[in-house]
Amino acid sequence: MSAIDPEVAGQLAAELPRDVFVSIVQSFEQDLARLVRQMTDAARDGDVSGYRQAAHALAGASGSIGARSLEALARQAMRPDDDVPARQMILSIGQEAKQALEELAVLAGRQPD
Repeated sequence: MSAIDPEVAGQLAAELPRDVFVSIVQSFEQDLARLVRQMTDAARDGDVSGYRQAAHALAGASGSIGARSLEALARQAMRPDDDVPARQMILSIGQEAKQALEELAVLAGRQPD
């Protein structure tokens, strides 16, 4: 199963100049690293609000680039009734993020100039 929605990311890759799409992917990668770090720090500190805020931002960033599975995990982490331990959720998010970034890199590399 694909981590990236081809309708969203594929359309971005097809419609934008290659350098712009590559820049968007790089920005997403930086945001992703920052937000996962914020979630990790908040979970370690017992900051439930901070954890959910970072998850919310991650869901938005993921959705905008078409990383639907990652968006779904982040939305799950936002829910007050979610019973998945933060550490386990962050590991799942990390695995899904890796897959999404790999797929985005392929899209960025295949886009014609």
